[in-house]
Amino acid sequence: MKFLCLGYFDKEAMGALPQAEVDALMGQCTPHMESFHGTGQVVVDAGLDVKAKTLRRRKGKLAVIDGPYVETKEMVGSAFLIEAADMEDAIRVASLHPATQVMAGEPYGWGLEIRPIHYFKSLDTPDVAWQPPSQA
Repeated sequence: MKFLCLGYFDKEAMGALPQAEVDALMGQCTPHMESFHGTGQVVVDAGLDVKAKTLRRRKGKLAVIDGPYVETKEMVGSAFLIEAADMEDAIRVASLHPATQVMAGEPYGWGLEIRPIHYFKSLDTPDVAWQPPSQA
């Protein structure tokens, strides 16, 4: 089973740090990323830029809006896909990510969200019929 994990941070708090402090904080992530990737269960891992565009339909037309979809002080800073037996296994793997391991990230709102994926299609997978999410 695949799970999408989103890593969040407080954009304002992180943005207030001098670059040298950001670099030092991010440097603390390296050993945790090695453990995280070492599980062999990380399918995709991506660090995201703070620049974003949101696409929405407004009065029948496509609108392109600067910024993230939701107005919040928390920003998605990473996204990764893991393969896990169930939610408990996904929690175990995701808990190795620096967002949960680097204590210095706590004041900057570092955290993760884990969501089961109900369908998955990539260039490497055969065609899969879309299935609506279960309401369980």
